[in-house]
Amino acid sequence: MQQGWAGRKRRWGNRLAARAVRSAPAAGGFTSMPEPRTVGFFAKGRQLAQGNFLLAGHMLETHTPWAVELPSAGFAAELHGMGWLDHLAAAGDRPARLAAQGWIGDWITHYGKGKGPGWQPDLTGRRVLRWLHHAIFLTAGQDADGTMPFFAALGRQTAFLARRWKAADPGLPRFEALTGLLYAAYALIGMERYRDEVTAALARACAEDIAADGGLASRNPEDLLEVFTLLTWALQALQDAEATIPPALESALSRIAPCLRALRHADGGLARFHGGGRGMEGRLDHALSAANVPVRPNHSSAMGFARLEGGRSTLLVDAAAPPGGLAAHRAHASMLAFELTSNRRPLVVSSGSGLPFGPEWEKAGRATNSHSTLSIDGWSSARFGRTSRPEDGGAPLVEGPALVTRHRTDERDGSSLLLSHDGYVPTHGLTHVRTLSLDHDGRSVLGEDTLAALEPAHRKTFEALLNSNKMRGIAYALRFHLHPDADPSLDMNGSAVSVALPSGELWVFRFDGPGRLSLEPSVYLEKGRLAPRPCQQIVVRAVILDETSQINWTLAKAQDTPLAIRDIGRDDDLALPRDLFAFD
Repeated sequence: MQQGWAGRKRRWGNRLAARAVRSAPAAGGFTSMPEPRTVGFFAKGRQLAQGNFLLAGHMLETHTPWAVELPSAGFAAELHGMGWLDHLAAAGDRPARLAAQGWIGDWITHYGKGKGPGWQPDLTGRRVLRWLHHAIFLTAGQDADGTMPFFAALGRQTAFLARRWKAADPGLPRFEALTGLLYAAYALIGMERYRDEVTAALARACAEDIAADGGLASRNPEDLLEVFTLLTWALQALQDAEATIPPALESALSRIAPCLRALRHADGGLARFHGGGRGMEGRLDHALSAANVPVRPNHSSAMGFARLEGGRSTLLVDAAAPPGGLAAHRAHASMLAFELTSNRRPLVVSSGSGLPFGPEWEKAGRATNSHSTLSIDGWSSARFGRTSRPEDGGAPLVEGPALVTRHRTDERDGSSLLLSHDGYVPTHGLTHVRTLSLDHDGRSVLGEDTLAALEPAHRKTFEALLNSNKMRGIAYALRFHLHPDADPSLDMNGSAVSVALPSGELWVFRFDGPGRLSLEPSVYLEKGRLAPRPCQQIVVRAVILDETSQINWTLAKAQDTPLAIRDIGRDDDLALPRDLFAFD
C-alpha cells in the first residue's frame, strides 16, 4: 500500500510539473551544434519510415502513431522515449527525415505542453537526448519559424527535468533524467542556469548509485551498460564545453568499465539476468572507447556474478541473492544459474526477460525453471509477492535466500566455484550446493549439484514435509536451457546429449547419479522480437528420498570448428518477417 501511494503521488507530481512548465521560456538555439552519439540500424530505420513500429514486443503499422490506440504501456514508453529516432537517423534519407520531422511535430502538437504519458523524468531525459543528438537531422530544411516549436518544446522539457529529476528511481531512470538535463544545459542557449545544479546532482548519483565494485542495485547487466553509456555522453558534453569534470563521474566510469568487462561473454554479449538482455552489438566497445578508461584485468566476480574463463569459453553464474527494494519487481529467481558461451556462440543460456511479451511471460521468465540451475518441482528459489506497482514490471520477489555463499579456487588445470543458497530451506529444509569447474583451455565444464538438509532444524522440516503428505520423495530437476541456434540430440540410448553449434563445434552432456535425462521444449525471450523463440533444454529429473541427493555432470567439447570454416556468420538483428524487408 505504501508503494502504491508513493507511485500515485509521483505520477500526480509529474502531471503538476508538466503543467507548470507550459510557460517556460523556449531555448534560444544551440550553443554549439550537438553531435550524434547514439547508433541505430539502417534496416530498422527503413522499416520505421514505412510506418512499421516494432516496440516492446508489439508491431504497429501506422503513419500516425500519436493518433492511434497503443498496444501496451511498454510500447507507449518506448514510443514516447523516442529511441527509435536512432534508426531513422541511421537510414538518413529523405523519407526517414520527413517521417521523423513529421512525428516530432505531431508529438509537440499533441503532448508538447505537458499532456500524455511521456512526461516522466526518465522518458523525458531519454527523449531530450535523442532530440539533441539528432538535431541536425530533425531541423534540416526548416527555417527559423519552422524550428520555433522544436526549441519551445525543448525549453519546457528542460524545465520539467530540472523540477522532477529527483522523482526518478535510483539507477538507470535517474541517470537518464540527469544526463538529459545536463546535455540540455550545455547545448541550449538560455538553459545555462541549470549547469551547476545538474553537474552536482550527477556527481552525487555517481557516488550513491554506483557500488564500489561498479555495479547497480538492480544487478541488471544491460542497465549497467546503459548507465555507462549515459555517463560517457555526460563526460563528452562536459569536455566539449571545457567544463570541470566531477571526480565522482570519472571514478564511476573507472569502476563500471571492469565490471562490464567481467559480465561480457566471449561473443561480446552481456549475461542475461534480472531483466537484462545481451545489449546492442558494439555499444560496449564504443562506450569503452569514448570513456577512455585504462584497461584493467576482468574481475573474477562483479555485481554478484562470478566468472570463469578458459580458452575462448566463458561461464557466468549468478552468485548472489536477488536484488531487493524497487529492483525486486524485475528481479529473477536465478540463484546459482549459469550461462556458457563458446567462441562467438552462446550454448547454455537463461530464458531472459518476458516483460515485452506480456505479464504471463514476464512472470514465467523470472521463475527458477527458466534458468540453467536446479529447481524443486512447483517452487522457485524465491517466491513472488503481491504488486501494487504494475509499472515496475511485476510482482516483487520475496522470501528469497538468506545466505548465498561463493568460494573460488584457481589451480593449474582450471578454475572452480563452490556455491550454495538456502532459498529452499524455509519450504523444504534443503540447501542447494553447486560446484562448477572450467578447464584452462575452455573445453570442459564439470558440475556437481547437491540438495541436502544440512542442520537438525532443516532435517526436521524435510522429514515433516515427507511425512505430512506421505510423499515418495521430493521431485526436482536440473535444467540447461540451450540457445535457439544450438541443435541438440539424445545419444547413447538416452544417456547423453550432443549439442551442435552453427560454428561446427560439438558439445556432449553426460551425467552420473539418480535421475532421467530428456530434451524438453523451452523458449528464448529476446527483446526486439514479436514472439518468444522456441529452443530446447536438457533436463535431468530426479527425486530426493533422504537427506541428500547429488548429480554429477559434464559438458565437454567433442569437436572443434573445422579449420577450413571461419565462424563469421551474423545473427539477424531484426525480428520482422522477411517480406517486410523488400524495398522498392
